[in-house]
Amino acid sequence: MDKIAFEKLVNTSLEDLPKKFLRKMENIIIVVEDVPSRDVLLKFGMKNPLHLLGLYHGVPLGKRGSRYGNVLPDKISIYKKPIEAICRTEEEILLKVREVVMHEIGHYFGMSEKELRDLKI
Repeated sequence: MDKIAFEKLVNTSLEDLPKKFLRKMENIIIVVEDVPSRDVLLKFGMKNPLHLLGLYHGVPLGKRGSRYGNVLPDKISIYKKPIEAICRTEEEILLKVREVVMHEIGHYFGMSEKELRDLKI
């Protein structure tokens, strides 16, 4: 799948989110990257770039204090090649992209990995 088609899947996933969540999301960008950078892999002690599907970079909403401001946007990276590596069809890719987008947005709202796993997101 080319990058433009993949980005459309990410955008579709965002459009499908409940409006109450979208209205609360500010100062955040979502980008599609082929694979995580070497620095990201090193930070998490990972060697295989195909093992990370997405990543939230930023300060979760619940941890922002009164001095939070004038900062660069938080970022959600969605990694194209790892998602494609575990999916066989475009439908599977769409479902996995939705899952990863929801998972990373969960981090934006302050949810831990355990909480997201418990919710199966």
